Amino acid sequence: MIKRSIVKYWAPVILWMGFIFWMSTGTFSAENTSPWVETVLRFLDPEISSQDVSLTHGWVRKAGHVMEYFILGLLLFRAFRGGSTTSWKWRWSIFAVIVVFLWATSDELHQSSLPTRTASVIDAGIDSAGGVLAQFVSALWYRYKKK
Repeated sequence: MIKRSIVKYWAPVILWMGFIFWMSTGTFSAENTSPWVETVLRFLDPEISSQDVSLTHGWVRKAGHVMEYFILGLLLFRAFRGGSTTSWKWRWSIFAVIVVFLWATSDELHQSSLPTRTASVIDAGIDSAGGVLAQFVSALWYRYKKK
């Protein structure tokens, strides 16, 4: 029964961490994602300037960081909560944020070893902000659900 519970709560975390690791490979470097974003933007607005394409591409990439780690934060909260009947505890959120920060840091270290990627303290901060945001959302969710 315990093994089943571990798989139920921690397998999604491990799979999502693997997805994040994959997203930080050269396949998803700015050089490789730029043509996709530009194609979509030019479809939506054929007159868009190259500068606006570049700016939007940067924002899309940063939003991707927030979303990846927001989801990781939610999955970690769920895993730390486990099967508890208590709706929300600070400790679950704190542990989730710590793991998000550690994974974001290791992700940037991984990227520093790739020729097509660069490590960035700012990106690690953006990633961590996504995890912190997830904890605020989960706290609000359980508070609203309680009422």
